[in-house]
Amino acid sequence: MIEAGDRGLAVTLQLTDSTSNEVIWGDRLTALLENIDDLRSRIVAHLVSALEVYIPLNEARSAQIAGIEALDAWANYHLGLHHLYRFTGDDNQQAKAHFEQAVALDPRFARAHAGLSFTSFLDAFLHLTADANAATQAAHRHAERGLDLDPLDPFTNFTMGRAHWLTHDLEAAAEWLDRAITLNPNYAQGFYSSAMTSMLIGNAAATETGLDTALNLSPLDPLLYGFHGVRAQLCMQTGDYQAAARWGDRAASTPGAHYLIAMIALAANSLAGRPDQAARWKQEV
Repeated sequence: MIEAGDRGLAVTLQLTDSTSNEVIWGDRLTALLENIDDLRSRIVAHLVSALEVYIPLNEARSAQIAGIEALDAWANYHLGLHHLYRFTGDDNQQAKAHFEQAVALDPRFARAHAGLSFTSFLDAFLHLTADANAATQAAHRHAERGLDLDPLDPFTNFTMGRAHWLTHDLEAAAEWLDRAITLNPNYAQGFYSSAMTSMLIGNAAATETGLDTALNLSPLDPLLYGFHGVRAQLCMQTGDYQAAARWGDRAASTPGAHYLIAMIALAANSLAGRPDQAARWKQEV
């Protein structure tokens, strides 16, 4: 819906489930008439980010209601994402099972293969398995299969980039993540992961830009804890320990945060001379 005033425009955006006619997301953007071109780009960015976050949530909810016997490859994929973003060992196994079922139902479903790469990445990155080497190899293998099927899918390129983190090949990771955000310039998780790679390399300016872009695109992203965690690490790198502690606390308090994020908060608060807060996060490690 577009509302015109004397000096500007207001645009109301809605994402609606065509089956139930339920509104699953909405936003309202305003702009002066002279900034109409900027408003167009903001509309595109908000819509693309909403599609990335809210469609999977709604599809997972619909799949849960439908019952497991009625799940097709698409529904299994979204249920996999639903469990994936909980970042626990049990949920990661459930996510893997749903992605495997999606692949069994549709062997050419590139994003389901990418989902398997993501679960293998988490197995290695979070030490959810005793065999991190096997998980690392699986992360690469599944990402490669996804790319064979759809080399232009941003999520599949994203998982290949993150797989390269596991082998400490940051240059290759940066290239794949740059490719992901080139394919989708509104891909918040791509910008976040690119920013993390820049932080690991020591490029503070690129890290700040990537994090700001990711947060602007997706302020409620499932990986939001990571956005804040990378900023905390950047502040530690630059010696701003008080800011690092604030961002570390924020990261560790964000839904989905895992023990590695608590470790960042622990380190940041220790460097900032806040032993009580550091002790609090130590209990989460």
